[in-house]
Parts: sequence; structure tokens; C-alpha cells
Amino acid sequence: MVWSGELGILELSFILIFIILYIVYLWRTISAARALNSGYRRVFYKILLRSSFFILLIISLLGPSFGESEKEIKSIGKDIFIAVDLSESMNAFDIQPSRLEKLKFELKEIINAFASDRIGIIMFSSEAYVQCPLTYDKSALGLFLETLHTSLVPNAGTDFGPPLEMALEKINAEEESVTRQTSKIIILISDGEDFGDKTADIAKKIEEQGIKLFTLGIGTEQGSKIMTRRGFKKDKNSQDVITKLNSSSLRKLASATNGQYFEINAQQNDVKKLINKIDDIEGELRDAKKMDVSSNKYYLFLLAALILFLIDALVRTKTMTV
Repeated sequence: MVWSGELGILELSFILIFIILYIVYLWRTISAARALNSGYRRVFYKILLRSSFFILLIISLLGPSFGESEKEIKSIGKDIFIAVDLSESMNAFDIQPSRLEKLKFELKEIINAFASDRIGIIMFSSEAYVQCPLTYDKSALGLFLETLHTSLVPNAGTDFGPPLEMALEKINAEEESVTRQTSKIIILISDGEDFGDKTADIAKKIEEQGIKLFTLGIGTEQGSKIMTRRGFKKDKNSQDVITKLNSSSLRKLASATNGQYFEINAQQNDVKKLINKIDDIEGELRDAKKMDVSSNKYYLFLLAALILFLIDALVRTKTMTV
């Protein structure tokens, strides 16, 4: 027999209270019987009956399991690639403390929301690199998030093509699941305009394969200066560069793939909406195993205790006889 619980403070407290109350009850009953010069043996029948259903109640609380039964265990989840723009404009502080730092904070919430799913990170600007492959290890993902910095990739303009192509390649390289269903998701995050010329072709492939693509814009229309190690970034005329959120490319990309556009700005944060949207997508059956498990039979002991309780309530026994 296997027990799903163990004797804890609650159970031990019940047992102690029961024993103390019945010691007091016995003492009072025996004292009264002796004073009246009568018998008191029948009181032990009540003690035996009530002790029996009390013990059965304690056993049911401990969850006794016995007997073997076969149960199918299914592993269901999604594959989510997050492509993060690391161009210098992500250092702008129109979103406090900066676009990138705010994004890193929100990405932790996304990762925590999908604990049973595999998540990978791709960083990009004009080129794309895998920062973290698809993994269930949320601790590793958290460490990789902390290391994201705009100096990790070349900054020669923003191109959505390379990260989308890389995500598509990595997803297609994965082994087929048990059901061969697809539950693949790409989240592209950026603050700027797409200067690539292959994005449309790659977006068409994503749409044809039924892969879900969501875009997330971060920044404001008012924009701000770009902080660098040497101060604010300047143009060729030594004027401060002002970067503004350009959502048109992201909206167009989401529309082309039957996806959806979300945004983080000074007054709006759509991260929870994005999480809810992804959560609505049915997970993919990755594996199914049949296991022999013990069945919890607590209800048998609870039923026996109830029957004894009813007998105790319905059958009246004189505890003292003359």
C-alpha cells in the first residue's frame, strides 16, 4: 500500500484531541457509575465503535493507494522562438529605464508564463544569431536574457529577414512530434523600420507552413535620444539622433502572416495580451506514455467510516446499567 500523505500536525492534533476527550469521558462515566453502584462495561462498545470510524477517517486523510491501473501520460507544449532587435536604437530611454531593459523585464514574464513550453532566443540587427536554442530550462533562458546587449550584434540597420529565416530553419530542423501537428510560434520584437529585401518571401513561407507569427513594437512616437558609451548618438551634422517607434513594418509583417501586432509604449503594454493570445494556441502532443499507477482508495475508508458513524448515531446503547 502506498500513502499519498503522511501523519502531519493536523492529523496528530486530531488524534491527541480525540484521546484527551475520551479519557475525560471515561473518567466521568466510570466515576458516575461507581457513585451509582452500577455497571459501566457497555461504554467500551461505544468507544470501540467511535474509535473505529475515527481511525478510518484518519486513514482516508492519508490517501491509501493500492491496486494497479494503467494511465496515459501526455506531454503537450509549444515551440516559441523570440527574435529580439539589438540595434542601437534599443538603448533609447523613451521607455524607462530603456527600451531594451524594459523588454528584458517583460520577456521574463513571457518565459515564466510558458513553463511547459520550449523557448529559444534569437538576437538580430542587420544579422541574426541564436542566443539560446529551444529549451525547457527557464533558468538558462533567464541568464541569456540578462546578457542581451546592443554591442552583441553588428549595427548596420534593422533587417527582419535573417531572424525570421533562422527561426524558420531551426523550427523545421526539429524532429517530428508524435501527432505531427504544428504548434510553432515566432515573436519578432523591434522598434524600427525593416530595411531588408527578403522579409516578404520569408513571411510567405511562414504563412504557408501555418507557423504563428506575432510582432511586438517597443518605443513611442515622440521618441528620444540614443545613449551610447560616449554620450548621445549624433548624426553626420553632429546633431543628436532621435529614434521613434516605427510600427508600420511590424504591422505589415503581422498582417502578411495572419498574425497580430502588439505594442509597448509609454501608455500601453500589450504583453499580457500577447501571453493570452499564445496561451489560446493549442499545444502540440510531443509524447504519450502509458504508466502503471496505484489508485487512491481513500473513498472506501471514508465510506466505511460514514457507515459506522450512522450506526453510532442511530443505535443507542445505555452506557451504565443498574
